[in-house]
Amino acid sequence: MAKLVGEYHHKLDAKGRVSLPSEFRKSLPKNLKVTQAPKETCLYVFEPDAFDGWVDSLFASKGGYKPTLLEHERARRVLNSRATNVEIDSAGRISISADLRDRAELDKEVVIVGNSDHVEIWDAKRWDEFINGFDLDALFN
Repeated sequence: MAKLVGEYHHKLDAKGRVSLPSEFRKSLPKNLKVTQAPKETCLYVFEPDAFDGWVDSLFASKGGYKPTLLEHERARRVLNSRATNVEIDSAGRISISADLRDRAELDKEVVIVGNSDHVEIWDAKRWDEFINGFDLDALFN
């Protein structure tokens, strides 16, 4: 898969569908997984294998996933329960459930952001607040 990059402004329709940018559709398979971001108020969209890799990476600092540890089993259960399988339709849209839209506080205007191995979907106002409040200069000091 090519690295996903860029910022694209789109609208959610009345049924909770949003068009993915054509640049992303060229790189992504038809079947995807959407989940709530763990530390931001947005959604993550992954290829199925990338989602599994992301879940596994969350356990890396704990020595990897250990199914015999109750805490690991519970955490994995929660992560998987928050994910939804979606399919890109013939118009290039994915449908986002009302539950996920509520969790990410998505309104009609959204921003779709490429973040290397996944796509993020942000409410446009929240994205503007995030991007305007981020000090990129701090990275270079």
